[in-house]
Amino acid sequence: MSNTPMAANPLTRAVLEIDEYASGLGWDQPARLFALVDTARLRDQEPALADQLGLQEAPEAAGLTPIEQDEIPAGKALDEFLGTIAWPDAVVGCALTVERLMLPPSAEASVPEDLDGARLTKWVASHPDRQEVRMTVAVLRDGSRDSALRLREKDTPTEVLTGPELVPGLAEALSATFVD
Repeated sequence: MSNTPMAANPLTRAVLEIDEYASGLGWDQPARLFALVDTARLRDQEPALADQLGLQEAPEAAGLTPIEQDEIPAGKALDEFLGTIAWPDAVVGCALTVERLMLPPSAEASVPEDLDGARLTKWVASHPDRQEVRMTVAVLRDGSRDSALRLREKDTPTEVLTGPELVPGLAEALSATFVD
């Protein structure tokens, strides 16, 4: 993940590292869940794992290490799956990368009112202004959040949008995984 630009804070850097990783896998991928752990603590408490992840040679600066989790079960709704997660204390945050179809705000007025979830999904998929987007959202236990959005049609590192409020609903769902 050496092409990730230096970011202002460890959470933004982790989001961009995960986005770069997902980008390297290509499009049409399943959602991926990551635990975020404090890199210095990982080095101290799990030196063999830190060595396996190549972190022993990393700079000593404070940072977060994303650790990909098992696959999200196919056929299970993402919100239902997130409701089953409980993180150990060593996990300071989590992140999710997922691909979705989006419509521009100008298309909202033309959405038919009588569509259920499946029919709405089909309608969006056939809309001429739809955009395929990969969203990477991360949250910390303290409530901090950040996200990255990458459009399929502008799939370059310089075209990735970042910000804490780009995908607020998903950030809230991830934050809920830390509520006891």
